[in-house]
Amino acid sequence: MAVKFSSKFLVTGVCAAIACTIASYSQDKPKSDPQVPSSQGSDAKVSITPRVKPPAGGATEETTDRRSSIRVDSTLVLIPVSVTDPMNRFVTGLEKEHFKVFEDKVEQDIRQFSSEDAPLSVGIVFDTSGSMGNKLTKSRQAVSQFFKTANPEDEFFLVQFNDRPDMAVPFTRNTEEIQNRLTFTQSKGRTALLDGIYMAMNHMKKARNPRKALLVISDGGDNSSRYTESEIKNAVREADVQIYAIGIFEPMGSRNRTAEEMSGPGLLNEVAEQTGGRHFPIDNLNELPDIAAKIGIELRNQYVLGYTPRNVERDGKYRRVSVKLVQPRGLPPLKAFFRLGYYAPTH
Repeated sequence: MAVKFSSKFLVTGVCAAIACTIASYSQDKPKSDPQVPSSQGSDAKVSITPRVKPPAGGATEETTDRRSSIRVDSTLVLIPVSVTDPMNRFVTGLEKEHFKVFEDKVEQDIRQFSSEDAPLSVGIVFDTSGSMGNKLTKSRQAVSQFFKTANPEDEFFLVQFNDRPDMAVPFTRNTEEIQNRLTFTQSKGRTALLDGIYMAMNHMKKARNPRKALLVISDGGDNSSRYTESEIKNAVREADVQIYAIGIFEPMGSRNRTAEEMSGPGLLNEVAEQTGGRHFPIDNLNELPDIAAKIGIELRNQYVLGYTPRNVERDGKYRRVSVKLVQPRGLPPLKAFFRLGYYAPTH
């Protein structure tokens, strides 16, 4: 995401700034979390946080008031990064020296490093097509669990989709408003998944917070959208919105698995990966609430790396980004998840 700052935090090109992310959750980690032994010097700060459900409303007045105006005279690219261990537990306590950032294979100087908590703007993209009938109850519970990881300054909206998308609840801080709307949701019609994602990204332009994400809950591939896969993939490249998706699919050998469902996992995975989010395919409905809670926790356990690109051309071209980890002593191999690129500004 390319960001241009003047007197206030401004957006350049087609990429919105992400000014934050989040690690206050590490202060709430269970006492049983593994720690790196203190004999390992600078690596003693590193800890691994199991993916467990946090207490509701994790933010404090102190964490939500940390925002301030920033003035810089050059383009700043901000890359949010999640780090996990082989057991898929979040790793907190890493420092700037544990990261290397590359743009089009050229290493960049990390000028800003943050792991603070900050407000989020989140869109819920909820499938209400006919095939969701027996899955709606668990899907509602999943949204409820996701909201339990929210902070007071977060804002949310709800897009429901079947034959076509519907902006059911615009931006609000009242999560009960969205949950009440979902209570009366009925399943019917076909699946306009791509149109639902497009509507959500368009509504995200009204977001108050610089940090943005979508949570998509759907049980299949698209069979009713006006927008094409290519158009949506291009759109998510241009938008600074992380996409997390929960795909509820029939087992691979099931006779009920449609052609759209066969392509659904690949579609959701590719869209999420482009944005630095993730796709969680499941075939057991009982897993839905837990997965949604884990996504909420992941959004609260990210690092933000900021750099000024060595390539100063304002050509509007797509630039590929990669993040490599410098392995801390005493920890197993770690994995990083990050946005794969951004479009350079044009002026």
